Amino acid sequence: MPTSVTSRRLPRPEPLPPSRRRAVALVAVCRLLALACLSVIASPSRAQGSVTLYGLIDTSIEVTNPGSGYVARMDSGAYRGTRFGLHGSEPLGDGNSLVFTLENGFDSASGAFSVPGSLFNRQAWIGAHGAWGELRAGRQYSPLYIPFKGQLDAFGAGTIASGLNNLSKITPYTDNAFAYLSPVIAGFSATGMVALRDPGDDGNGIGGYYVTVEWALGGMKLLYAHQQTHGDGALRANFAGASYQWGALTGFVAYFNGDGGTPRYHDDGLSISALWQITPQASASVGYAHARDRSGGDNDADQFSIAFDYQVSKALLLYLSAADLENRGQATFTLRGVNVTGIPVAYPGAPVRGVQIGMIERF
Repeated sequence: MPTSVTSRRLPRPEPLPPSRRRAVALVAVCRLLALACLSVIASPSRAQGSVTLYGLIDTSIEVTNPGSGYVARMDSGAYRGTRFGLHGSEPLGDGNSLVFTLENGFDSASGAFSVPGSLFNRQAWIGAHGAWGELRAGRQYSPLYIPFKGQLDAFGAGTIASGLNNLSKITPYTDNAFAYLSPVIAGFSATGMVALRDPGDDGNGIGGYYVTVEWALGGMKLLYAHQQTHGDGALRANFAGASYQWGALTGFVAYFNGDGGTPRYHDDGLSISALWQITPQASASVGYAHARDRSGGDNDADQFSIAFDYQVSKALLLYLSAADLENRGQATFTLRGVNVTGIPVAYPGAPVRGVQIGMIERF
C-alpha cells in the first residue's frame, strides 16, 4: 500500500531591512569594480595616458628712465611668461597619440589673470601627434611667437635687453586656429597655421595665416617666418634670421619688417647679437638693434643691450639685463618684455634706459 507523503512548504525568508540591502549592494559594486581594475592591470597591451601639471613663475625688479626720471616697478613675465598649465597625451597605437594643452597666464606680482575673465588665456587646444607631425585646433601661440622668435637673438626675445622684441611687432596668440607642425626631415621643419574669424567679425572667415620654416645643419640655423592677419588691427610681418655656434660662442643676425596693428606700426629693422656660454651654468649676451621708420617720418630707433644669466639649478634661473634705447624723431618705442608692457616715454623721441634683475622658477 503506497505511503502518502505530505509536502511541506518552507517558510519565506524575511526581507532584509533597507540599510542591510544597501550594504549588500555596495559590497557587490565594490567587488565588480575590483574585478574591473584587476582586468585592466592584468592587460599588458592597454596603453596608459598621462596628464602633466607644469608652469613657471618669472618675477623681476625693473628700474627704468623713460625720459622723465627713474621709475621702479615689479614685473611678471619679462623673460618668460608666468604660467601654469596641463598637458595631456593618450596613446592611440602605431606611434600616434591624442594630445591637448590648457595653459593660463597670470601676474606673479598680483596674482591676477593676465587676461581678466579668461581662464586659459595662453593656450587651449586639442590635437593629434605622430611620426608624421602634429595637428592642433584651438587657441595657440602664434608660430612666430614661441619658439620661433626666441631663436633669433641672444636674449631669447625676452627681458628689456631684447631689441628685436622691443622694436618689432607680431601677433602672439591666435584664437580659432588650425596648425600643422612638421617633423624634422634632413634638418628642415615647418609650421603652418590658419585662423578663423570670430562669428561677429566681417570678412571671408579667415582671421589670418602664419608660416615658419627652419633649417639646421651642425652649428648653423636659418629661419624665416611670415604672418598676415585680417580685420581690425590687421598686421603683416616678416622675420628672417640666422645663427651660428662656434664652441662657447653663438652669433645671431635677424631682419624684420611689419605694417599694421593698432596703433599702426610700419617699420623694418636689423638685430645683431652674440651669446657667450661662460660655464654650463653662466652665460653673457650683448646686442644691437635698429628700427627704420617706413612711413616717411624718420622716427627711427637704436638699442644697445647686455645681459647675464645664471642657472642655479634645473628649476631656478637668475637673470640681469640692461638696455639703452635711443628714439629718434617722434618715435615712442619702450623697453618691455615677453608679457610686460613698457613704461610710456615722457615725450616722443625720448631716450629710455633701464636695468632689470629677476628670477624664474619652473615646476
